[in-house]
Amino acid sequence: MKTRYLIGGAIALVFVVIAALSLDNSKIEYTNLGYAQSSGKRVQVKGAWVKDKGCTYNSAENTFTFVMRDDANTEVKVIHNGPRPNNFELAESIVVKGRVENGVMMADNILTKCPSKYEGNGQQVKQSGS
Repeated sequence: MKTRYLIGGAIALVFVVIAALSLDNSKIEYTNLGYAQSSGKRVQVKGAWVKDKGCTYNSAENTFTFVMRDDANTEVKVIHNGPRPNNFELAESIVVKGRVENGVMMADNILTKCPSKYEGNGQQVKQSGS
């Protein structure tokens, strides 16, 4: 009976260790391009598309390429294996998840933050009856 408890405890410990390692690997920290380039880790970087450098989509290879600039004014070429994200041209900012390899951000995912249609346009509304 005692060996059953030991085997059950060992199996439970293995699952706890696997869960802890999975959570650790799924954490992706927000950082800037400088750290992303030096660390080699998979990270998230907030920035903006450098519009004057353009963007391209290669349908044969299914790759989307552009240049982004982070908040520290560092620029990097981004290659995403997939199509251009929706509303990319309208995005105020973008978040790129990926890893910098040989000076190029290899993006797993690109998130766009677009201006909300519900935000005010800066004009004050006059109220009647005052």
